[in-house]
Amino acid sequence: MLALFGKPTSINVRKVLWLCAELRLAIEHDPAPSARRLAGLNPNLQVPVLRDGGFVLWESNSICRYLASRAGRADLLPADAQARAKVEQWMDWQATDLNSAWRHVFMARVRQHPDYPDDGRAETGLARWNELMGLLDAQLAGTGAYVTGDDFTLADIVVGLSTQRWRSTPGAKPALPCLDAWFDRLRPRPGFAEHVDNGDP
Repeated sequence: MLALFGKPTSINVRKVLWLCAELRLAIEHDPAPSARRLAGLNPNLQVPVLRDGGFVLWESNSICRYLASRAGRADLLPADAQARAKVEQWMDWQATDLNSAWRHVFMARVRQHPDYPDDGRAETGLARWNELMGLLDAQLAGTGAYVTGDDFTLADIVVGLSTQRWRSTPGAKPALPCLDAWFDRLRPRPGFAEHVDNGDP
């Protein structure tokens, strides 16, 4: 039995939950593992963590790659080296450039965390976040469908959750029509309503 550890409000846990819905995988979900249990699973004390029998894996994008490969879903993670590299490129972009841009403004304006004041750093972060979402909009204008082309892939899952977070964070944002059309195309996907556009930022 697959087991997933981590709170369902975490953007990284939600990536895995959405993918599990796509794959129609039965999964045992522990939303609040104890610190002791988590330490035994991930030395970084971060979620999500996946356990598949005796195999334990952390890092959300790695978990998504593993589950897609485990299920033989080459539509989500292509077998062709170049097609796969394109999907992984956008997954890594989400985990590095995009996450770095939104952290301060999201923590200030949505989580209202005292370590992240709503000041010039938040506005700078939002400006960078907007710039990167504009880059995504241009990519979608080129593909006309999904992040890497005509087909829905893991790239759409991980970038889709960051997009939902962008849409939920207060602040001035540019009009991005291709991004909006793509987000609407995601709505009918299994698990989208429950794990993505569910009212949680």
